[in-house]
Amino acid sequence: MFELSQSFYFEAAHTLRRQLDDAREVAGSKRIHGHTYQAEVTVCGERDPATGMVVDLALLRAVVARLREKLDHHFLDEVEGLGEPTLENLCVYLHRSLAAAVPGVTQVSVWRQSSGDRCTYRPEGHVRAIGPKPGSHEAS
Repeated sequence: MFELSQSFYFEAAHTLRRQLDDAREVAGSKRIHGHTYQAEVTVCGERDPATGMVVDLALLRAVVARLREKLDHHFLDEVEGLGEPTLENLCVYLHRSLAAAVPGVTQVSVWRQSSGDRCTYRPEGHVRAIGPKPGSHEAS
């Protein structure tokens, strides 16, 4: 089994509705503010015997680029299908969007380097191998 990862970043603004005792923190979250988000998508599977690849990285990069365009320099509160713009929801949104176009997406991480916050999403039972099925007769 192989794992391939592609990292990317996007810059975006958002607001958050929070329930904290710290009035200053709550007020700051309600105001529009932005972050540089880092993200990484991981694809797992076996190599295709014909190509030697788990997934063509050009395909993965193209899908990531299209998705990045929907997020980069956008107001996350307005991104359709995202919901509340939390790290958790960003992971689910990215996974759902990427897995629809690239087989074998098993994990998505999103983090903000400046604050040290990180979230990783690994859907249960979602590991899907690519390439020959176990027990298949592939040419050596």
